[in-house]
Amino acid sequence: MELNIGYGNGGQHVTVPDQNLMGVLLPNEVSLPCGGAEAVRRALASPIGSPPLEQLVHPGEKIVLITSDITRPVPSAVIVPEVLDALYQAGVRPEDVVLVFGRGSHRRHTEQEKEQLAGTRVYHEIRCLDSDPEDCVRLGHTRRSTPVDVTRVVAEADRRICIGNVEFHWFAGFSGGGKAIMPGVSNRAAIQANHRLMADPHAQAAILDGNPLREDLDEAAAICGVDFIVNVVLDAHKQIVYAAAGDLIQAHRDACRVLQSLYSKPIPRRADIVIVSQGGTPKDLNLYQVQKALDNARHAVRSGGIVILAGRCQEGFGDETFLQWMLEADSPQAILERIRREFCLGGHKAAAFAKVLVQAQILLVSDLPASLVRDAMMEPVASIQAALDAAFDRLGPEASVLVMPFGGATLPRVQEEGACKP
Repeated sequence: MELNIGYGNGGQHVTVPDQNLMGVLLPNEVSLPCGGAEAVRRALASPIGSPPLEQLVHPGEKIVLITSDITRPVPSAVIVPEVLDALYQAGVRPEDVVLVFGRGSHRRHTEQEKEQLAGTRVYHEIRCLDSDPEDCVRLGHTRRSTPVDVTRVVAEADRRICIGNVEFHWFAGFSGGGKAIMPGVSNRAAIQANHRLMADPHAQAAILDGNPLREDLDEAAAICGVDFIVNVVLDAHKQIVYAAAGDLIQAHRDACRVLQSLYSKPIPRRADIVIVSQGGTPKDLNLYQVQKALDNARHAVRSGGIVILAGRCQEGFGDETFLQWMLEADSPQAILERIRREFCLGGHKAAAFAKVLVQAQILLVSDLPASLVRDAMMEPVASIQAALDAAFDRLGPEASVLVMPFGGATLPRVQEEGACKP
């Protein structure tokens, strides 16, 4: 079978022999009433666990909309205009609304990127700002002692509306919901305190109940105060297929259930070779983001197998600490031992790669310098096809192959190993 795997703004072709192909993990076919902006309008008209926006907000209030940064596929340019129209119906003025891009510990946006994310109408209609981790307000602490330090413009608003997309997240269970606040508009110390909880075995993809990291970030969002959310589920082409609006928890969990029906994929056994991609731009801008697809592939590859990880990574590793940890270690096990001694952001990404490297080889197809990839304990390969050919040479011509073209969103579950529920 010939397949086209997303890579940057384009794709790479690879041919997998039919007798070796165990499967291609694509979204399940689910019948949904509508998509795109219409799905958002329907969600706003029928919120879950909350009155409509028109009954929540009042003229003269300072309202902040919080959405994701450029490393996330949230279609803010589709969602935000619908939210603004609902606010205007309630008498809110454009000058009283601010759109904040929650960048967490990521880089700042250019003005061109802000307009790209918000859309031309929104960019010229309301203020559009990056969150500022250097100017935060301490609002309290969670029960697990995580400081709730939130960027000032969000902390001092009268109303906070969080916008996001829901997909599987490798330690928060799912993206969306309270993640707009923590880590979205929090400072590095607060994010690090929350992310320490990823070491707990229940902090993994598709787990919400009993996941201490998710419980902690939801508590941080509640302390900050979230009046309303709009969360969407996207298809493989980054188009909205479902939207949920309303209460921070109830609307988020509803979107999680829909995501499970679309992207949770049972497989009969683990494969010898897994080909995985984030699906291209913007999810493969750097290795920091590509890791999310790698973590999902971890659930599908056998011990001693090979993961072919494809991501352009034109912005490099995406985090200096991540890069430093990978280059300083002499083995994957050394990274895992180090993260237990001294947890830090960036180091946690290195630990995520190490967790896979103790299980399988990683052949990396990227734009990263080959020497840098080798120093990071992975093997650079020029193309997905060349990587597959090399994998067959090592594991034999009978090796089974599983393909995950949208690895960050598709979660394989070996049936006998059990499945997680939101």
